[in-house]
Amino acid sequence: MAGRGTPATQALTKAKAAFTVHEYEHDPASGSYGEEAARALGVPAGRVFKTLVAQIDGALHVAVVPVTGELDLKALASAVGKKRAAMADPALAERTTGYVRGGISPLGQRKRLPTVVDASAESYDTVFVSAGRRGLEVEVAPADLTRLTGATVAAIAAG
Repeated sequence: MAGRGTPATQALTKAKAAFTVHEYEHDPASGSYGEEAARALGVPAGRVFKTLVAQIDGALHVAVVPVTGELDLKALASAVGKKRAAMADPALAERTTGYVRGGISPLGQRKRLPTVVDASAESYDTVFVSAGRRGLEVEVAPADLTRLTGATVAAIAAG
């Protein structure tokens, strides 16, 4: 992957975490980045997780949920001891994380945000998350993902 490192892959390398990079041809017309990744990589969609940025009491938080479901905002707020959450403005999410929408990784963000990973991740040996750009996923053990992001694990996915 010479010359293609992203802040996410650099963070994994620096932490000496085991990971595998998977690249695929991103289709700009695709409606769902995560489902596109699952199809392109030939893995069950439940193992592919999307990174969403939400605002909770004025502070940004990251939620990592399977692409097969939606984020339960109330469960996310509860997981961090608050009452209400709302999706963050996409431009603010991009500026804060340093990544573009559809390529936001929970790893190697410009500003490290409090993170919650859906508990379903723990049922897999490895999960796939964005490696920092569209068409690039990183496969990593859920324990490494939570350790490197400082994440809380909670049931935050709906559906």
